[in-house]
Amino acid sequence: MLRADVCCSSELSFLMEAHDGLSAALAERAGFKGLWASGLSIACSLGYRDANEASWSQLVDAVERIVDSTQLPVLVDGDGGFGNFNNARLLARKLRQRGAAGVALEDSCYPKMNSLIGERHPLADTDEFAGRLRAVKDTVAEDFVLVARIEALIGGHGMDEAILRAHAYADAGADAILIHSRRSAADEILAFARAWQNRLPVVIVPTKYYRTPVSDYRKARISTVIWANHAMRAAIAAMRQVYHRILTEESTSSIEPSIATLDEVFELLRYDELASAEARYLRPS
Repeated sequence: MLRADVCCSSELSFLMEAHDGLSAALAERAGFKGLWASGLSIACSLGYRDANEASWSQLVDAVERIVDSTQLPVLVDGDGGFGNFNNARLLARKLRQRGAAGVALEDSCYPKMNSLIGERHPLADTDEFAGRLRAVKDTVAEDFVLVARIEALIGGHGMDEAILRAHAYADAGADAILIHSRRSAADEILAFARAWQNRLPVVIVPTKYYRTPVSDYRKARISTVIWANHAMRAAIAAMRQVYHRILTEESTSSIEPSIATLDEVFELLRYDELASAEARYLRPS
């Protein structure tokens, strides 16, 4: 399903961020057809910074909960692979074992720092990162989508460097190219798409240039848009407000109408299935 949407479809597809089983289930209920297991959001949910403070095994465990909570394909934000080619292929193998449909690896140096912090980030050597991609592709074969994420534009290294790296990563076996930008408009993203000429599908993350209409991405033949951190940010805002009101009002009466009921929680997590299973297995006729 992920390969069909990201690599083979002529229609623009969308991946919604999830960072745990609950957010995954809500995204599926909302109607999304695929998920992005966000490194930033997973780290945040664990109380870590997006700077490789969470380990690869913690990421894999979180992805397993996301996969188990939904029928949707999951593309995992794998940062730079947590090291060299050996770390990257180990990560990919474990993610595949836990049910992920693909991984995006970025050409950053380990340990990485979130792309939107700081002005200029060092990039991994092009040949070395291409080796990481080849190692992943050799390990997980063709049934696992491999997205090469290029940090050249967001790191201030220019369009020529981005295109050069895109060619190298395509030759190394990437299935799609994720190009990132920190600008508030999508001009350099669309310029990359024109220069790249769709040699591989292009994936984008419009966190900063969110005002750009989606029609521009369709015209540019962008493959996939990732809404990369919005569930986590929405949860922070909502919880902050609820905590403040409970603390100041010393009561929950005013917030009850605006939060999910317990019946909604039980329905979302399918407590009815547990009841029917108990009737079948604990008290068989």
